[in-house]
This record gives sequence, structure tokens and C-alpha cells, in this order.
Amino acid sequence: MRLLFLFIFYPCFLTVAQSTSQENQLLWEITAKGKKAKSYLYGSLHSNDKRVFRFPDTVYVALEKVQSIVLETDIFSMFQMMDTKSDPVRLMYDNNGKPYTGSNRATKTAYGDENGMPQFLDAYFQEYAYNANKNFHALESTESQINLLKGFNLKNFNGIDFQSLIVSQENILQVYLKGDIQKLDQLMKVNLSLYKGLYDKMITERNQKMALSLDSLLKKEALFCAVGAGHLAGEQGLINLLRKKGYKLRLVDAHVSENNFEEKEHVKSFREYIYTNDTLGIIVKFPGKPLEVTPYENQKAIIYREFGQGNFYSVEYIPIDPELSLEEQASIYIASPNATQIERIIMDDDTEVYQGISDTYQEGLYWTRVIQNENYVFILKASGGNKFMNSNRPKLFFSKVYLD
Repeated sequence: MRLLFLFIFYPCFLTVAQSTSQENQLLWEITAKGKKAKSYLYGSLHSNDKRVFRFPDTVYVALEKVQSIVLETDIFSMFQMMDTKSDPVRLMYDNNGKPYTGSNRATKTAYGDENGMPQFLDAYFQEYAYNANKNFHALESTESQINLLKGFNLKNFNGIDFQSLIVSQENILQVYLKGDIQKLDQLMKVNLSLYKGLYDKMITERNQKMALSLDSLLKKEALFCAVGAGHLAGEQGLINLLRKKGYKLRLVDAHVSENNFEEKEHVKSFREYIYTNDTLGIIVKFPGKPLEVTPYENQKAIIYREFGQGNFYSVEYIPIDPELSLEEQASIYIASPNATQIERIIMDDDTEVYQGISDTYQEGLYWTRVIQNENYVFILKASGGNKFMNSNRPKLFFSKVYLD
């Protein structure tokens, strides 16, 4: 909970209109002395609400032009094993063991719900960096994020009036969509004043450190830096701190057009990351760059998470056991609820696979497919909220795993 505090402080629950006013102050062009290439500073919101993704045209142009994407921290490394869903998923099963649901309710997550974008805004920018083969840099280490709230008694958020926080969150989203960074700074001060010194710890001190990191990066390459919009304004905001270091910052037009154009189409085209491992003999198309982890002893996995919607994709693998058939392996790794059955499928290329619903402690419900090549058994997993588990998205992911 302490780890997530920084990133879940501003979830969104609103129904407000997107502003396309030129007074929107979220995007700033940075000019460094002696450099022709421009860099950009953009105010983000830790939300997957689709309205915060209705970018001004100039954001697409900036993303296309720069060499590097910069965020506050490495989100995927920080939250690699964390499930952001806040609602349990429940399935029912018919007489044949087929899962179904009588509800299209969207599961809530730490950053919104399933009706929003797969990633929350900051994670989307990091996903884009990897998919578009751009450099990625973090202004703060994961260790500094984890230790950020040491010294503050935030256990169970004692003393916080949750109703007042919800009102503030609604105000924050409305103000964010208008791009009013001065008002955002004021709202931040009000929220964080619940604890003495918390604003200075979370905003002022971090702004100083982030400005130093940005200064170092700006001297090397053109970049697009997205930080929480509450870090931009004020005497100790990043805009003013960078100006004091000799950079020129200019507010960029925030017009939103309904038509596509070259830069917009190109940025939106980077929707997947192709993972290739010749040693394993496998190619997987993930929504973004996966991480390689060791979830269990003698078993490794390639995983990818969509934090906004709470979806999870993984390919676990172990050396093949010649004494076990694929069906026997499937009975081990597909933890079927009593009402369900494991399905044997012969693919178009004559590959044999076994597939079904699994329900295990901690992981909960997820779709599983077991396949193998000459050397390895692969356990494919896909899980998410209510809508995800009752859609064809898990099987679409399975179809993007190719064996050599």
C-alpha cells in the first residue's frame, strides 16, 4: 500500500468533458543552449480513463520526434508482480463446464477500471518507448520510490477523510482535463497537507532531484518527459527549476483534431512487442515489452501486465519430462475448478494443445494453455477482470505464441 500511494493518489471517477483550449498547460517545449533538437515536458495523470488519452496533436508530433521517453520511475520493474485489480472475478459454469457470466460489469482497478485503457497513462508512455524502439530513462530509482514515505505513519491511511479525498480526486481530474497546472498544484497542497511535511517530501524535494536528473539527460539527447502534472507549476515546480538551469520552456498549443495525420498514425501503430528467444525456440507477441522472472524454483516465466485494466499475460516454461505425456503435463498445470474440463485442441498446423480455466491461490482465475516443443513445456496464462475473462482476448494472446 505504501508503494502504491504515489501512483494511486489520483484515480478517476468522473464524467466531464475534455477541453481543447489553447490555455491547456500540460505540454512544454524545452530548448537547450547550443542544441537544435527540441525536448518536451508533459504533465501526466496516473489514470487509465480514456479521456486523458485524447492527446493534443502536438503530443503525437513530440513523441514521434524524440529519441527517448522519460518517466518518474521504471513502472514495469516496480510493479512487475503486483495485481492492480481491486474486485474479485467470478465465473459461472454451464452443464458442460463452459464458463459464462450474466454481467458485463467492468472490474475496478487501482487506476480506473476495465472500461479505460489497458495501461494507465505513465505506463502507456513506457510501453510506447519499448514498442517504438526508443530509449527509456527513469528520473528516480525504484528504491527511492519505495522509501519515499518512510517516516510518515500512513498505515491504513489513519486520519484521512476518504470522502474528502474522493471529492479532491474528482476536482483533480476535471482540472487536469483543462490543463490548469496552477490549480492542480493548489489541489495537491490541500490533499497532501493531511500530513505535515508530506507535500515537501512528495513534491518539492522530488522536484529538485528530478530537475537534476532531467538536466543531465537533456544535455545528451532529445526527450519526451512525462511526470505527474502536479510537479509542473509553482516556484519549485519543474518548469521554473529548469528555467533557472538555463533552459527555455515554451507552452505548446493543445489543439485536438479529430482527423488522423502521419505522426498520430505512426505513434498509434506501435501496439505490440515481439519477444524472440532462439534458445527456447519461441516467439511471442506481447502488448508491450515483457519481463523475465523466476516465479517458482526451477521454473521461469516471461510476463507482461496491463496495470490500467488489471490484465496479465505470461509464458512459463520448464524442461520437458520425457516420461510424461502432454496430457499429463496439462493435468498438472491446468488447475481446473470442479465444474470445468480441460479441452484438447489440434491446431491448424497439427500442434496438440490443452486448454482450460485455472483457479489457484493468490493468482485466482486465469485461462491456461499447455503446449510443448522438443525441449520445453510452455504454460501460457492470461487473466484479467470480469470483461477480460469473458472475452476472446486470452485466446487471442495464446494464438500469438509461436513454437519453432
